[in-house]
Amino acid sequence: MKPKSSFVDSNAVPITDDTAAHLIIEVDGNNMDVLMQEMEAISNLLTQYDIGEVYFAEDATQKTELWKLRRRVAEAVKLIGYTIEEDTVVPRAELPALIKGVKELGRKHDFEVVCYGHAGDGNLHIRIRKEGIPNSHGNEEMTKALRELFELVYKLGGTISGEHGIGLIQKPYMDIVFKEANLRLMREIKKAFDPNNILNPGKIFNLNN
Repeated sequence: MKPKSSFVDSNAVPITDDTAAHLIIEVDGNNMDVLMQEMEAISNLLTQYDIGEVYFAEDATQKTELWKLRRRVAEAVKLIGYTIEEDTVVPRAELPALIKGVKELGRKHDFEVVCYGHAGDGNLHIRIRKEGIPNSHGNEEMTKALRELFELVYKLGGTISGEHGIGLIQKPYMDIVFKEANLRLMREIKKAFDPNNILNPGKIFNLNN
């Protein structure tokens, strides 16, 4: 993978190849005194940790520059070619453990991984790429790696679907988070409301009429 600094360009925050992560915190409201108090409280908390330099946006232009870093990530990832995007969510306190685990899985299975998302609700988008495999969903090793990823997410108290739902990608891994009794009940409900299986057939359950 190319250095991070070659993908994401931001005038507000310097990007180096050893940058572990960036966290953007935004406070919102119409009372400037309250906002300043909140920013001061956040600043005092951050100083307790060794996190490098903290940047504050003092106007709308600086705010746009800071957010540009986050909004360019997906664009930047496209430059490395085809990737699988997984949508996971864990309790916020478990985000560091999830990111660490994802990186370890990448090293174990020799794939490139980029993580970004919404720390406020524990939603992490994980982009995965395996060199030489244009469509990694059909690859046995990648399928194994994805199962390990979703098992890690579940172990951390999360779920395999974030803001985008189950979909076809997570479909084979539903057994990780749902017991067979739950899946059976879902299938029966599907049959009751759609006896002819004409509503999105095969999207979640493979039903025999």
